[in-house]
Amino acid sequence: MAHQTYITDVLVVGGGTGGTAAAIQAARCGANTILVSEFPWLGGMLTAAGVSAPDGNELMAFQTGIWGAFLRELEQRQPGGLNNSWVSFFSYDPRVGAEIFADWVQELANLHWISGQVPLEVLKQDNCITGVRFADFTVQAKVILDGTELGDLLALAEIPYRWGWELQSEWEEPSAPVEFNAITTKYPVQSPTWVVLMQDFGADVAPEIFQSPNYNPSLFVSAWENYGAEKFLNYGRLPGNLFMINWPICGNDYGEGVGRLLESKPAKSEFFQECRWQSQNFAHYIQNQLGRRYGLAESVFPHTHPAFALHPYYRESRRLVGLTTVTEQDILPVAGGRAASLFPDAIAIGNYANDHHYPGFDLPLQPKSIRWGGRWTGTPFTIPYRCLVPATTDGLLVCEKNISVSHIANGATRLQPVVLGIGQAAGMAAAMCVELNCQPREIPVKALQQALLQDQHAPAPIIPLFNLLPNHPEWLQWQTYYLNEPQVYPHSGNCPASSVNNFYHSDTQQVLSRGNDCFTGVLHIANQQDYSFTITSPTANLGQTWQLVTWRSHIDAQLQELTHEQQLTVWGRLNYSGNWLLVESLVV
Repeated sequence: MAHQTYITDVLVVGGGTGGTAAAIQAARCGANTILVSEFPWLGGMLTAAGVSAPDGNELMAFQTGIWGAFLRELEQRQPGGLNNSWVSFFSYDPRVGAEIFADWVQELANLHWISGQVPLEVLKQDNCITGVRFADFTVQAKVILDGTELGDLLALAEIPYRWGWELQSEWEEPSAPVEFNAITTKYPVQSPTWVVLMQDFGADVAPEIFQSPNYNPSLFVSAWENYGAEKFLNYGRLPGNLFMINWPICGNDYGEGVGRLLESKPAKSEFFQECRWQSQNFAHYIQNQLGRRYGLAESVFPHTHPAFALHPYYRESRRLVGLTTVTEQDILPVAGGRAASLFPDAIAIGNYANDHHYPGFDLPLQPKSIRWGGRWTGTPFTIPYRCLVPATTDGLLVCEKNISVSHIANGATRLQPVVLGIGQAAGMAAAMCVELNCQPREIPVKALQQALLQDQHAPAPIIPLFNLLPNHPEWLQWQTYYLNEPQVYPHSGNCPASSVNNFYHSDTQQVLSRGNDCFTGVLHIANQQDYSFTITSPTANLGQTWQLVTWRSHIDAQLQELTHEQQLTVWGRLNYSGNWLLVESLVV
């Protein structure tokens, strides 16, 4: 492979969440694709970075595209299921996630994956990116996608990008600072976390976790005291007695000198070492609190530190200066309703609440959360295609956290399901560029949107509708209607499709076949969308009270019609970490 030159249709650099989705989608669309990754696992945040308890797009109507396909595969492959933690509806062993992505890549004969390489130089002709040089080979491609964790190609190609905060005067974002200050200087971007997995060994036999330099237990006290041992561990509980340690404020977020990520290789390595020490010290503190029953997990990640993720969990990257920029106003609900901005060139959706991470304090942000299905979720928003396209450079698309987005809005667009959607759209756009022999900025966006909606492997929604799934006979009709007539998009997020509730009602046998249990009991309604349920049958759970939640729109509608202390029978799954009962079907 030394000094070899590959010529292909599409090159994806970076095997993270977005890069993996982009490469798979481009190849599925028929483009000859090369994927070059730094690490031996694909999936980035979802696998190699250890965040195997993803956030956002948890409602059934948003479990679509490659994100939905990934969840369905996890449900089939993960022993013990996904109902383990309280930070997410889905928590799994990261090895299982890595196997899924590797298998999907292996199935595609026109997708060539090379691991263990990083980009060294970007090749350009006039104002067009034409190739990328790596240590042992060069790849020339018609379209190149930057799927790196930190937007490395943007820097190598000298494409304009942003790093750090924008002031309120830039876009009038309500949560942006009026002027630069000590916080914006100390933490120019959100803090990364080096995720570490701990393990319950069942007895006091775990190897001792040694503290690293600058150990300061006072940094971690409030994280522990405010939650207690059981709730703390259940935050990121995974199958197989594993625990994802990815704790925000007063945990293992680390942002001291985060600007070193963009400096020299030695400076970046120094930051990495400190970041990993922070996580080791946190794990040392946890072991001191709980004893030697809990220690570093064994044989999870494929390197010399098997309890530590392969790389940090980056929450922010270099951010492209694109044809348009997503700002805070685009992710916030519009006045009087749930809906956020519907971009005419929307290509992906998200719904996570805006969430920023800085060590030691919580940044106040404009609220975008809503109550739905008995639980807090986020107002949906859309991602425009134009934020994937450089303002002044051809031959390149971005497909990770490096989209054209403000620092503030990045707190909502950076989540794993959204980035999978961005990657899927970028991969499809790249394949269309090859087919049509055009540049990314010349793509007929309406054709791209229809291709995503009608993808034969994993149809992806463009319009966020709470009450329609891709298998509903009117789904494509309503998606297309609101794309063409965005001014009539309902603020409730529910479209008036015929027989929506009847279509989604499942009979008892179907629900039971999905591994759900039956419970009879009494419903309690504390406030709007605040339900609890006291079980009267079966006797194994007699008298226990659980929070009642759902991710299904017709169940949400049914719950809103019920009354306090009403008797009902539900089918669903208990989550012992979050003390909730996830309802899949109910009968009054």
